[in-house]
Amino acid sequence: MTAKLSAAAVWRITPALVAALDERLGPPLDSYINGSQVWLLDDARSGDPVAEPAAGDARALEWHLHPVGGYRPPRDCPTYELWDQVSGQLAAGVDPAALVLGSERRPLTSLWDGLESFAVFGAEPEPAELGQLVTEVLGIAPDAVGLVDHERIGDVWERSDRAASLIALLFDELRGAPGDMTG
Repeated sequence: MTAKLSAAAVWRITPALVAALDERLGPPLDSYINGSQVWLLDDARSGDPVAEPAAGDARALEWHLHPVGGYRPPRDCPTYELWDQVSGQLAAGVDPAALVLGSERRPLTSLWDGLESFAVFGAEPEPAELGQLVTEVLGIAPDAVGLVDHERIGDVWERSDRAASLIALLFDELRGAPGDMTG
C-alpha cells in the first residue's frame, strides 16, 4: 500500500514562535492532557477561526504545538491554563528557561518541541504553497516544509508510548523528502 503524503510545515519551539502564535492566532481552540495545543483557521490569511470551510480550501489550516517526547504536565497547572501561563509569562519577559507553572519552575523546551501546520478538509496544497501561506499567517517562516506520512509518524509515536518527539519524527521525514524546503 502506498503511503499518503501531505504537505506539512514545521518550526522548532522558540519564545518568538509562542509570541507569534499568541498574537496572530490567539488562544488555542483546544488543549490536551498530552500537552498538545491546537488551532484551526478557516481562512488562514484572515486568522478567522474554523467554521465550515469549502472542501479542498487550501486556506483551512490546522496548527499543532507538539509536546516533547515523554511529556509530563507541570504539577498543579491545569491543562487548559498551560498556554495562558506560558504565553503570559513570556510576554512579560520571564526567562523562557524558568517559567513558573503550577508548583514547578520549567523551561519552555520541557513542554513543546515545536509547531506543525497542515491543510485540512481535503485540501492538498503543494509544499511551497503551504510554506508561503503559513509564513504569511504567522510572520515566521517554518524551519522545514515538505511532504510527510502522518499515519506512519503517528504509528511510531504511539508505539513509543509517546516517548518519541513528533517534531523530531517530522524533521527526520522531511530531510531529503520530495518537496523538501528544509532550512
